[in-house]
Amino acid sequence: MALILADEGRLDLSAPVAAYWPEFAALGKGSVLVRHVLSHTAGLPDLSGLKAVEDLYDWESVTAGLAAQALAWEPGTAAGYHALTFGFLVGEVVRRITGRSLGEFFVEEVAKPLGADFHLGLSAEHDHRVAPLIPPPALTEEYTASAPAGADGVRRENTAAAIQVKDVNSVAWRRAQIPAVNGFGNARSVALVQSVLANWGAAGGVRLLSPRGCEPAWQEVFSGDDRILGTPMTWTTGFGKFGTAFGWGGWGGSLVVSDPGSRLTVAYVMNRMIDRDRQEDNRGMEIVMAAYSGLH
Repeated sequence: MALILADEGRLDLSAPVAAYWPEFAALGKGSVLVRHVLSHTAGLPDLSGLKAVEDLYDWESVTAGLAAQALAWEPGTAAGYHALTFGFLVGEVVRRITGRSLGEFFVEEVAKPLGADFHLGLSAEHDHRVAPLIPPPALTEEYTASAPAGADGVRRENTAAAIQVKDVNSVAWRRAQIPAVNGFGNARSVALVQSVLANWGAAGGVRLLSPRGCEPAWQEVFSGDDRILGTPMTWTTGFGKFGTAFGWGGWGGSLVVSDPGSRLTVAYVMNRMIDRDRQEDNRGMEIVMAAYSGLH
């Protein structure tokens, strides 16, 4: 959605975030650029002050908290996966420009034109269609999301409020807009939306971006060790980059991979989780590799 606004000339990826969100400049954040936010290099990987998962459901409170928060590092000098903050940061910029929430903008400018069955903020009419998240075998709905161990071996929660499987399965979670982590859809809808970028701006006869407007999605912004993930990462404007492909994954193993050179997008979603501390989970990557094998 940010790339659409940039392509239309309404968002400058090299402008300060504060140009669109003036309050964000507090505590020295005037140097944070839109590009930094989109590439996990802004220096705001954590949501400080959250005491409960329910706090995430209050958009204005979360974004006001981010505006009042200090940076963890100088923007652009380091990267750290902004697991939860990413969606609020990008979403508030979009809201300031368009006057619409990210969910509203997505429905009107992306989902409806494409016919994509994907939702940010799920309405009650779809509740019966939701497949509940199933924790790994031998674990309960108290199973908690955490960031991978960093280089120092320490696991870091991305927020003071630990997100558990039971939270993700709640009605309140479905109704909220937490755009980095609570989109609802299926593999077809994820692939359809992301195929716009792999196909240089269009899918199913619908054009959302110019070919040039897609390029930031696969152009490298940062390459090096990620402070949160504890592993070398290459970040583009909005995605992780892996060779000629770009994309990202979700809690439990869901993923989407796009390759503009091959005009290929592969999406995999799941609801049954695997305990990665005890067993490798290659389900999604096996499908991606099978798709590449089919191309050759």
